[in-house]
Amino acid sequence: MQKTAFSKGFKKTIKALITHIQELYLVDDIPWVIGYSGGKDSTAVLQLVWYALLDLPQKKRIKSIYVISTDTLVENPIVALWVKQSLSIMSQAAIDQKIPITAHRLIPKVSDRFWVNLIGRGYPAPRPKFRWCTDRLKINPSNHFINNVIRENGQVILVLGTRKAESTARAANMAKHEKTSSRKEFSSNASLPNSWIYTPIAEWSNDDVWMYITQVKNPWGHPNKALLNMYQGATADGECPLVVDTSTPSCGDSRFGCYVCTMVEQDKSMQAMIQNDEEKEWMLPLMLLRNNWLDTKEDRQHRDFRRMNGKLKIFSGRLVHGPYTQSYRERILEAVLKAQRAVQKNGPPEVTHLELIAYEDLEEIRRFWVMEKHEIEDNLPHIYEKVMEKPYPGTRLDDNQVFQPKDIAFLKELCQEEGIIHFQLIRELLDLEQQHRTMARRAGLYESLEAALQRNAFNTAEEAEAFALKRQTALDKVHGDEVPVQLSHF
Repeated sequence: MQKTAFSKGFKKTIKALITHIQELYLVDDIPWVIGYSGGKDSTAVLQLVWYALLDLPQKKRIKSIYVISTDTLVENPIVALWVKQSLSIMSQAAIDQKIPITAHRLIPKVSDRFWVNLIGRGYPAPRPKFRWCTDRLKINPSNHFINNVIRENGQVILVLGTRKAESTARAANMAKHEKTSSRKEFSSNASLPNSWIYTPIAEWSNDDVWMYITQVKNPWGHPNKALLNMYQGATADGECPLVVDTSTPSCGDSRFGCYVCTMVEQDKSMQAMIQNDEEKEWMLPLMLLRNNWLDTKEDRQHRDFRRMNGKLKIFSGRLVHGPYTQSYRERILEAVLKAQRAVQKNGPPEVTHLELIAYEDLEEIRRFWVMEKHEIEDNLPHIYEKVMEKPYPGTRLDDNQVFQPKDIAFLKELCQEEGIIHFQLIRELLDLEQQHRTMARRAGLYESLEAALQRNAFNTAEEAEAFALKRQTALDKVHGDEVPVQLSHF
């Protein structure tokens, strides 16, 4: 029989927990930050804290509580809309009910966003050995907010909906931090100094969570029945039964996340939503975008044989390929824009203006392409206009740009016999000289030219691999054994 947190009675247990939350709230003036994802666990935690404040006299509701939710901008749009609406309702309800809760929607800075890194820089889709997305999209925005609270107040307490029943690894990690904490009731937080973690539902099961949020009214006015329906739609069989006994399965294992995530075999929640409700078929282009363009088991043919810095890297006798090529990045951009148009056209009214990739992201991608990768064709506006069938809202990056389309076409024609690498080299050399021409002192020009020549020294991947293997063999002989080569990030 599955253990339940309510073995001593539902109402009695909830009342005792709310009283305990009140005691912790009143014991000091350290502000609280509640992590809210819009899911069942964070909803349960926020409800408990909200009711704890409501039961306090107004004169004692003086300590600030910040509710933060990180939108990666590539979230399942159903969930993203739910969270955004929740935060809006929450903010007004807190004012009306005179409780010191403020809601904050956090987003990654432009340079950290998913499409900017994948299409702009050319990072390959995340994978276990190169999981570049989590820090940029989720951790950095929340840590930036929390650190600001710490700077203003000295300390902070993070209130989270993590539970030991989620996994064995989660239970072990929570137990470890409980033991190392210097404060009773709180766990230590090694990643953020001067912060502690409070997990009020750490011992609850999935069924405990569902029992609570389905039997206790949402205090800020966003119906939990709709949350239940959202989880129900995300299960393979469309079933999400309420708890009637310990043998009844719950839908607590449903996982909502980024629709671009390639760290899982498939996006089961989105797939179930589409299969269970024909009104959600408008999300199909998002699922296909992930499956057809990002979740490729072998993508070497779409990646440059050089690393981001132009160097060659050998691992296990093979050349480690680097960022996506120009042509593949351009094709992915076109696919994203097509998916955006399809969603806007076929989706419900609330997604009519949904942008999978915002204008400021497009401009940052464009900057990477033209200024850092020397792709002076400036193809992004043309791709946008071709797909969206309307003028690109931006202007030229450099009004003094001397390379016109006809000039680039002529250069490509001249380099046709030598191959694409030769064209890229000449293009980069011309652009580097152009960038430095207005400087009083051309500091760094010769170094940049030298780096460009080295980066474009090989015409093919096979030629580069042969050279790199020969160099590796020579190094092995010098050192007497195999030189360890580690996969490095771009």
